Amino acid sequence: MSAHRDPATGTLAHYDQNAESFREGTWDHDVSQNMAALLEALAARPGEAGQGPFTILDFGCGPGRDLVEFTRRGHVAVGLDGTRAFVDMASAASGCEVLHQDFLQLQLPPQRFDGIFANASLFHIPSAELPRVLGQLRASLKPDGILFSSNPRGDDLEGWSGQRYGVWHSLDGWRRYLHAAGFAELRHYYRPDGLPREQQPWLASVWQKTRDLT
Repeated sequence: MSAHRDPATGTLAHYDQNAESFREGTWDHDVSQNMAALLEALAARPGEAGQGPFTILDFGCGPGRDLVEFTRRGHVAVGLDGTRAFVDMASAASGCEVLHQDFLQLQLPPQRFDGIFANASLFHIPSAELPRVLGQLRASLKPDGILFSSNPRGDDLEGWSGQRYGVWHSLDGWRRYLHAAGFAELRHYYRPDGLPREQQPWLASVWQKTRDLT
């Protein structure tokens, strides 16, 4: 049955039905390494662009954990999630603007954000839709804007994992999508930090919006 389900509808339904347990299970996760990777790349840009505070889109913000932390650090954080329950939770927890948008039906303002924090979210986008979505994210970034992503790594396979749809990108495969979308790689690393590679299921990467696509 799963093979015939719509990836977005099925995945959002899962999160909506499990919103409270997801919040309880993830609120204390330490993603400070990932936040630092984005903020350090933003600060390293030349001129006024790198001085901050930064306007950051938390793409797939979930219950709002990272919105709270970005705000605490003095930045302007905007959340986005397709799950209504998460939008309500994130707005209440952080006081931030939180956009209720399906990843596959984005309506983002052009060149609004200095950075995008896509922590464990972009892997839910089917590969056939990914180039379009990356293009929309790129368009929402200011010149020289930064995109951070963290995805479960794999061999470029996709499909259902329980009630959630996902794509398990390899580093080379992920690079092809990002380069084609107009991003230059700044760095990548595997998580959790300090473990043997076979115990690091997450691929994190930092990208900068290029000035053109040629």
